[in-house]
Amino acid sequence: MNIGYSFLITSLSGLATLLGTIIIFFKHKDSNKIIVSALSFASGVMLCVSFLDLIPESISMLTNRYKNFISIMLFLIFLCIGVLTSMTIDKYMPENNKNKSKLFRVGIISMLAIILHNIPEGIATFMASSINAKLGISLAIAIAMHNIPEGISISIPIYYSTFNKAKSFLYTFISAISEPFGALIAFLFLKRFITDSFMGMLFAFIAGIMIHISTYELLPEARKYNNNKLSSLFFIIGIIFMSINHLLF
Repeated sequence: MNIGYSFLITSLSGLATLLGTIIIFFKHKDSNKIIVSALSFASGVMLCVSFLDLIPESISMLTNRYKNFISIMLFLIFLCIGVLTSMTIDKYMPENNKNKSKLFRVGIISMLAIILHNIPEGIATFMASSINAKLGISLAIAIAMHNIPEGISISIPIYYSTFNKAKSFLYTFISAISEPFGALIAFLFLKRFITDSFMGMLFAFIAGIMIHISTYELLPEARKYNNNKLSSLFFIIGIIFMSINHLLF
């Protein structure tokens, strides 16, 4: 087992999140269109990741350990816990009276959700690459592809609410390094103790958070800019992008 190699590909897949910040370094005539497009696209991606990856993987892992009824009940319980957790974070996150405050909150909530998402992804990539190098690379590529729009969901709302490129990059970077942090956790503590049931419940929990953020944060915020055609278009593009990614990898 090559520990250095496993850490390397896990780190690279996580750092792909930073590619989502590229947009903020270019000038745009209509910032509202960028915000609408980015938030809607990220919303479509998050929903697709939840329904095509997290939910099936959660049910599959729980079914490996429990009977069908119990596995479905555990899945639904932890999915609901994820939704309620996201709602609680949204409710109690401080807000001020500045015009862009809500947009900033969307970026922060997205960052927190993606950190929770990236840690188990880092664990999975590290474990897979430790066992099978080819499998690890395939998994890392798939994760890197959807990390890019996840980076957009953080960097765009934070940048256009603060117009601070350094702050936008920093928050996205924090999310990016959570993936190698997951690998570190797996290496130091969890390698012997990770089970299908644990990962299944964790994936259901994360799916609940991401579904809530997509449908109650990202998409509604995009629609506030009164460009429903553009919002719908990029929401669909996000779903198509992740569906193709899912089929290829």
